[in-house]
Amino acid sequence: MAITQVQVFSIPVSDQDRARDFYVDTLGFDLLSDTQMGSDMRWVSVAPPHAQTAITLVTWFDTMPAGSLKGLVLETDDLDESIARLSSLGVSLSDPEDAPWGRYVEFTDPDGNGIVLQATFASR
Repeated sequence: MAITQVQVFSIPVSDQDRARDFYVDTLGFDLLSDTQMGSDMRWVSVAPPHAQTAITLVTWFDTMPAGSLKGLVLETDDLDESIARLSSLGVSLSDPEDAPWGRYVEFTDPDGNGIVLQATFASR
C-alpha cells in the first residue's frame, strides 16, 4: 500500500458560518470550498496557505459532537507574532510553554475544539 498524504480531516462544529469565519478571518486559513450539499448539509473546507491537507468543518457526524476534537497541532514560523495577532483578535491563549523541541501555546476554536500552536526549533 502506498498512502502518500492526508487529503482531508474533519473538525466538528455547531455553526459552520462562525467556524468558517474563525478559521479564515482569525487564523488566516484559505477558504477552499463552501458548497451546499442537499437541503441541510454544506461542505465547508479550509486550509492554511500552501497546505496539502484540507479541513472540513462538519455538523453532520453524530459521533463527533461540536468541540470534541483535541490535539490539532498547527505550526507557525513566528510564535510571538502569532500570539500577538491572535490576542489582538480576542483569542484566549495559554501562556507560552517551552518544550525540548520548541515553544507552544494552546487555545480553542469557538466550539471548544483544542488547538496547539507551535514553533519548533527547526522552524525558527
